[in-house]
Parts: sequence; structure tokens; C-alpha cells
Amino acid sequence: MKHLLLASALLASAAAPALARDLTIQDVATLSRVGAPAVSPDGKWLVWQQRETDLAANRGRYDLWRLDLSKKGAIPEKIAGEADVNETNPQIVGDMLYFASDKGGDDAVWAMPLADGAARKLTGFSGGLGGFKVSPAADKLLIWGDRKPGAPSLEPAMVKKDANAGSGRVYDQLFVRHWDSWANGDRSQLFVLPLGRDGATGSGVAIGGKLIGDTPSKPFGGSEEVSWSADGKTVYFALREAGRIESTSTNLDIFAAPADGSAAPVNLTADNDGMDNLPIASPDGKWLAYFAMKRPTYEADRQVLMLRNLATGEVRALTEAWDRSVASIAWAPDGKTIYVTAQDTQEEPIFSVDPTSGKVTRLTQEGAVSAVVPTKNGLVFSRNSLTAPDDFYRLTGKKTERLTSVNAAKLAGVDLPKVERFSFPGANNDTVWGYAVRPASLAEGKKAPIAFIVHGGPQGSSNNSWSYRWNPAVFAGAGYAVVSVDFHGSTGYGQAFSDAIRNNWGGWPLEDLQRGSRRRPASSRIWTPTMPARSAHPMAAT
Repeated sequence: MKHLLLASALLASAAAPALARDLTIQDVATLSRVGAPAVSPDGKWLVWQQRETDLAANRGRYDLWRLDLSKKGAIPEKIAGEADVNETNPQIVGDMLYFASDKGGDDAVWAMPLADGAARKLTGFSGGLGGFKVSPAADKLLIWGDRKPGAPSLEPAMVKKDANAGSGRVYDQLFVRHWDSWANGDRSQLFVLPLGRDGATGSGVAIGGKLIGDTPSKPFGGSEEVSWSADGKTVYFALREAGRIESTSTNLDIFAAPADGSAAPVNLTADNDGMDNLPIASPDGKWLAYFAMKRPTYEADRQVLMLRNLATGEVRALTEAWDRSVASIAWAPDGKTIYVTAQDTQEEPIFSVDPTSGKVTRLTQEGAVSAVVPTKNGLVFSRNSLTAPDDFYRLTGKKTERLTSVNAAKLAGVDLPKVERFSFPGANNDTVWGYAVRPASLAEGKKAPIAFIVHGGPQGSSNNSWSYRWNPAVFAGAGYAVVSVDFHGSTGYGQAFSDAIRNNWGGWPLEDLQRGSRRRPASSRIWTPTMPARSAHPMAAT
């Protein structure tokens, strides 16, 4: 059985060049990279951060861009892009655009009228910030930043230094180093500042009480782990309490804290020892949606969409009967629908979930959706695929409209590879999926060396998504025919399939890879069974 993956047309509006060339790693490294979309309440404006890379200087810079969604054929325009300044994390509340900028040194929060007008700095505390969220009424700022545990405000504590202390450190518990950073004793903590006509004055008040931990979580957590209540009086956040077992625990809980710091945070998910995350309140303030894992210490468990009645405390597992793992959560403006993304058989589409019945409906098909913003005029989202980096789209009813072609000029003259998807009976006679990526310059019937790419995780997926780390299109551009198999343990096929790799790394997953290496798509001759039946070597050539 064979299906074709989406081969996104990056150059839909441009004529095909006479002399096309293959994609190179230099092309990929210099592509513009868009961040999550921000959309005005009336659906008129789309704003995003965009990274540009200067290879010669070995650096990147972030600017802000804007698109008028009310005008057909409107052209994106840069609205904040000073040289040597990074503008990031755009947010829209009312008719104002808020963003972070490192102009003048430390990151600070700035604001400007969304339509036109000058930007002004809102915050003045020292020490920088990790991120922020504006309250629904734009009368408060929620800031998170690394500070010493228990810091009462954002202003860094004055620490008396001993000239004879040296530079050594003593660690008596993990983490010593977490992912790519040394643990220095600081914790990412939450603070709230009042926001008025003169900006957000002062250094804020801590709202975490005596909790010790990082929120958002490290190393990969972001603004999706923190949210405001509809009335702006409460902050919901995910946090894993620190302790002797922090390095082996996956038990993030969701807490509710008054925004004025008047009371200690309350743990809303203390009964679940698995991970709880992505809290987001409904527009009417009655419900809190989030995901929950059941099994403690197991970071690859299914993420089930949960719904908590904020008045009664009653909790329902909304997608318990749906064997997919929720990756993002967003409420419709009217609160009648929840939109989620989830991996599903080598794609990551958008799904709608009925908050009453739990019914799940798939809304998009091919490609990986990386961010969704529900508006009154449809869903605005970013999407990528194996042959296309992220661009923005709008889904209205059943119609999908492409809004941007950010990298059209940079990819003009580049012939992207051809992608073919296949399946076969794998270990345990389960259906296993994979894909083959053929160099664009390879003539039909010709052979090429194979790059057999085996994904890690171990629970992960070689899916229809763009990557800046392991990009099959780059291998194809270098002349390789890429083959990748979603062996037992891969995500997007149900929890039992993901669990199948546990204590079984050299069993079913290896068998899938061996069987998949000998498959041959019917329409292509680029793939021949040269790999020995019992070989686990990741490369083979014809």
C-alpha cells in the first residue's frame, strides 16, 4: 500500500526556472524562520517573529513582521527590525502589539499601536526576562525570569562576593548540567507587574509562594505552560517541584496562583503522579483545559486532553477514548470547541474536540502544524512538511488558504526532492510506515546510494515535517536516496505501538528496520535490498 506525502509548492506563484539545482545545507541554514502567529481579536492583523541568519557573521537576528489579513493579496511588511536588535514574542491585546526587545541591553517588554505608531519601552527592571504574557485586560504583565529561589521580585539580589572564593562549585544533587546548560542555582520564576499608562513600573511581585522549581519547565518549556484566567485575577502554570528526585521525575503539576501574590499557589493536579501540562482557561472562565499522562516517570506516555470545572473541581478525561497524544491546546473564541494538534501516521494535523462529548474531528491532512490561533474568521496556523519550511495558512470551514510564502525568493531555482510513502507488515505482523525521498535530479529508473535514516527518541517519528537538524531533503540534495522507517516505538500510531520499544530495542524495532530496508516502492528503482537480513547498520548503498 502506498500513498504520496504532501510535497508543498513553495514556489507556487513563480515560474519554474530553466536550470534548477538541488537543495544544499547552505540553503537550509540561511532560510527565514517564522515563529508562532499572533492574530488581532478582529482577525485583521497577523504578526510574527522571523529569524534571519548571517552565515558570515555566524549570528542570527529576530524581527517582527505584519500581514493585513483583510486585504486579498496583501504583502507582508517588517514593522520592527533595527540592526543588532532582536524583537521577539509578539502578542496582541486589543489594538496594541506587545513584544520583547533587547534594545539597550537586557530584554524588556515593549509596546506599539498595532496599525501604526512608535514603540515604547514598558519595563525597567534589570536582570532580563525569559518571557512574558499580557493579561486579557492589558492591565498586568506576567513575567518569568531566572532568579535565586524565593526571590520576592524581579530585581536581582545583591550578592556580596568573596574575592578569595575562586570559581569552583559544589553540587550535592542533580541537576549538575541540564541539556545544554550548567545548573547555577537560579530558577525560572513568575512575577506580576501592574501595567498602566506609564508602563509596567517597578520589579513586580512573586506569585510562586514557597514553591521551588522552574516554570516554565527547563529545558524546553515556554509560554504554552503558563496562562491567565479570563478575568486576569489568576495565573495557571505547570511546575515540577524540585527535590532529590527532580532529575528522574516527570511529575509536572498545574498550579493556580492569585495574580496579586496574596495567597500561596494551589496544586490542581496533586492526585496525578504523571505529567500535567499546557494549562489554558476557557474564554468564559469556567473551564481549564490541559493534558495529563497517567504513568509516573514515563515521559512517552499518552497525553490525554483533560477538562476541569473551575467552580466545582470536577475533572474529565476528554480524549480518553482517542488513542493519540495531544501536543497543543487552543480554545475557540466562543468556547464551544477546543483545537488540538497530534501526531497521526506521519502527519501532525489539527483536530477539533467537542468539550461536551469529547468527539474528535480531523481538520487538516498533510504536513505538520506547529502553531494554531483560533479567530472569529477561522484558524490561522503555521505548517511545514518534508519539502517545505513553515508558512502561515488560514482554515475557514473546509477551505485552506495559504497566507505567506516567506522563503519563495531564497528557494527560487531549487528543485526539491520527490517523496513517496509506503507501508509493510512489520514485526508482530503490525503495519509499519516509512518514506523514501528521491533526489530531484535523479532520473526515473536510475540508482543512487541510500541514506538509511533511523530516528531517535527512542519514541519519536520520521514524519512529514521540516527539520533544521536531520533534514532528508538535504541528504537528497547531496545525491542520496533517503529511506526512513517508523519502527515499533514510533509516535503517532497509538500508545501500544509507542510502548513496544520498551526493553525491546533490539527486537521488534530492529526487525522493522531490517524488513523496511528491503522494501521497494513500486514506482521507483532507487531502492534495492542490499542490506543483509540481520544487519542493523544505518547506511547501505546500491
